[in-house]
Amino acid sequence: MSTEPAGDPAIRVLVVDDEPIAADAHAAYVRRMEGFALAAVAHDGQGTLHALKDAAAAGAPIQLILLDMNLPDLHGLDVSRRIRSAGYGVDIIAITAVRELAIVRGAVSAGIVQYLIKPFTFAAFAEKLANYRQFRRQLESQGQPASQSDVDSAFASLRTPGETPLPKGLSQDSLDSVAALLRSGGRPVSATEAMAELGMSRVTARRYLEFLAESGKARRASRYGTGGRPESEYHWIG
Repeated sequence: MSTEPAGDPAIRVLVVDDEPIAADAHAAYVRRMEGFALAAVAHDGQGTLHALKDAAAAGAPIQLILLDMNLPDLHGLDVSRRIRSAGYGVDIIAITAVRELAIVRGAVSAGIVQYLIKPFTFAAFAEKLANYRQFRRQLESQGQPASQSDVDSAFASLRTPGETPLPKGLSQDSLDSVAALLRSGGRPVSATEAMAELGMSRVTARRYLEFLAESGKARRASRYGTGGRPESEYHWIG
């Protein structure tokens, strides 16, 4: 459930991917993001169009689509063009393994606002969505008509790397404490060790360590020889 303040509702997101595992992963990523709400998941082009229609009819229109390019019935670019032809005011971020420049150019012409290449980490995903959210905020906050600097600033937010937002349930103070422990120890740290040092639960410590690993600030490795099952340890790389 969204924790957004009044007047700043969560952006409703449709995840589209023909691979169920990928679709589930992207949906889970959306749920971890503040300011976004998962509206639906579709696995092909026709399902995407139906989901848009159903959401609009229910009075809860979808505002952002995370769209795979390789779908079983329609190419992602065809889906984008049909969406535009139908008059839906929805933004699209392409999430795909397709790297051909012709497709990238086609994505731009089809009105796709961001392009994220698979595979990627949660940190990369979060950065794209955070930048997109800032883009929406800037456009919605401007008066009419917008000045050239207003437009330039809004579009720059799509390109400028921002601070990776924390997943729900994580605090900046606790993250700083875990990062400081990794930096200062000069040795790898496990979730059990972080729990003992910082007085947090092992599950919580592991969430912060995993976030640092996904953000590229720590490296995860397996630790053996502890008498039980292998445990992950984390090295600070900054």
